[in-house]
Amino acid sequence: MAARRRAKTVASKASSSNKALRLHGSIARDLGTRIVSGRYRSGHVLAGEVEASERLHVSRTAYREAVRILAAKGLVQSRPRTGTRVSSPEQWHLLDPDVLGWAFSGDPEPEVLHGLFELRSIIEPAAAALAAVRRSQTHLDVMRRALDDMILHTLNSEEGRIADKRFHGALLRATCNPFIISLTNGVTSAVHALTEFKMRGAALKRDPSPDHVRVYDAIAAKDAKRARAAMEELIRLAIMDTPMKERPKYSAKSRFLPELEE
Repeated sequence: MAARRRAKTVASKASSSNKALRLHGSIARDLGTRIVSGRYRSGHVLAGEVEASERLHVSRTAYREAVRILAAKGLVQSRPRTGTRVSSPEQWHLLDPDVLGWAFSGDPEPEVLHGLFELRSIIEPAAAALAAVRRSQTHLDVMRRALDDMILHTLNSEEGRIADKRFHGALLRATCNPFIISLTNGVTSAVHALTEFKMRGAALKRDPSPDHVRVYDAIAAKDAKRARAAMEELIRLAIMDTPMKERPKYSAKSRFLPELEE
């Protein structure tokens, strides 16, 4: 009987903990979306802990934890007397999966799309070439399983898009460069966000799986030059798959760029 009561107590505490986690995560998501979307600009002062918790009908602890999440992602800075202010975009961890998700919760600016595709164009072709030289059979096996799942489910399904993330992550790990590997979460989150964005209006008309097969085949053949070219083509076609009116565009006046000091 005592053991049963202890089990119920543990379960109750776990349930309360999960509820609190969901609550401050939800608050962080709402605030983060407002910041990344530009509704709260750099320098904007967030409501104080007492005021915000009363307005949102949450505990001060939940709101405090939400602000800590945002601070860990570089979105805000808290200082005595001045309160919690929105940081300048150059301090944001833009490749953080949550921050990327918040950026795509609405309609991302064309320069956001351009920046992500440009990032991929710089990193992934070079990574593919390096993977072709350094990959092991284990790396190839992981990439092949991800590729098979992607072909089976297609990118029009969540299972297929997750497999796509696994493929690109496995490719980065096959470089055997710890600094490139550290970019895995950011790059794969960018791949996932861009793919989902392209499909908001309609399913993909073209199957990108053959593009990934060509990258895989080149890496399997240890052909670095062909692997680089195949990845460059994969990204070029991914850009072309984006609806014309939403194609990525560069802007020197992007609000995400820091102001230059004279």
